[in-house]
Amino acid sequence: MSRLLVVQNHRGGGAGRFGDWLAADGVALDVVHAYAGAALPRRPEHDGVLVLGGGYLPDDDVRAPWLAPTRALVAEAVERGDPVFGICLGGQLLAQVAGGTVRGEHGEPEFGSTPLTVRPEAGADPLFGGLPERVTAIEHHQDAVTALPPGSAWLMSSERCPYQAFRVGERAWGVQFHPEAGADRVGAWDADRLRSRGLDPVALSRRAELDEPAAEVVWREVARRFAAVVVGA
Repeated sequence: MSRLLVVQNHRGGGAGRFGDWLAADGVALDVVHAYAGAALPRRPEHDGVLVLGGGYLPDDDVRAPWLAPTRALVAEAVERGDPVFGICLGGQLLAQVAGGTVRGEHGEPEFGSTPLTVRPEAGADPLFGGLPERVTAIEHHQDAVTALPPGSAWLMSSERCPYQAFRVGERAWGVQFHPEAGADRVGAWDADRLRSRGLDPVALSRRAELDEPAAEVVWREVARRFAAVVVGA
């Protein structure tokens, strides 16, 4: 069975439904709870890498000292051509490792179910090709990729954050959004914190629930495609 190394950067930031879908399609997940002090393997014998989100910048090594070895891990995987999928912080980390730039608290934040546009350049992409032109996904960020790595493919955008998905080389993808999160994740967010940002937690949850059926179909398909890449590695 193919094996995927998963780096978890936050206690509540597991692989969620994306991990369940990968497992259903023949990919076993070896989760490293890096936030809790678990060490990353120096020479991982895995078929790919999945780096999850967390409330850090990719080089926030003082608060999150495991990010330095994670960057090295991702850089080695990209150099070898191994499959990589980075979500939120994981996507930002991939961008930085490959030569792009990331800025903290950049632009307007995105919270909740967010409309995304699949760019024409995604047409031949193994993961994003053929998806509906307009899709939604859960967002929870203000830090953002501000310049893509040289030579990367720009796959998706949103109104507030242009670089929502990209590919480095042939088999390394980064996304700003959270395909692993469904509407239930939005309903579990801290309501007082959302209100302090001028957001209505009830409206956010309702919007996510309305968007959920169509969004789940899209991200299930992306997970299936990534699993196929990992199995074929």
